[in-house]
Amino acid sequence: MKQDQSINVLGGALAPCSLAPLTGFFRDGYCNTCSQDQGSHTVCAVMTAEFLAYSKYVGNDLSTARPEFGFAGLKPGDQWCLCAGRFLQAADEGCAPLVCLEATHARALDIVPLSLLQNHAVKTSDPRP
Repeated sequence: MKQDQSINVLGGALAPCSLAPLTGFFRDGYCNTCSQDQGSHTVCAVMTAEFLAYSKYVGNDLSTARPEFGFAGLKPGDQWCLCAGRFLQAADEGCAPLVCLEATHARALDIVPLSLLQNHAVKTSDPRP
């Protein structure tokens, strides 16, 4: 799989999203993507209890551990490369998580408007989880 160039939505170098838990389509800690990433796991999101409950409700349980896949389950405060479409869906429902713009891949803009990502951006003065 040939990875797309690692550029964030602001036009700079893509920052890491999370190494613990290890995230990303390539499980490299970055929201990198490629043509085989049909879910577009490109939005670096900060999990909230509300979003995790919503995601479980719509059929993608991110909070339950799945040891057979090496997945410990996510908890509020964890950062995760979220599918751009799921972020957009959650935003439409009023429960989108916060977003780390520097760690969100530019390909997210194929699905989510930059203004919406900016409205959910972690402020630089916010404490990082």
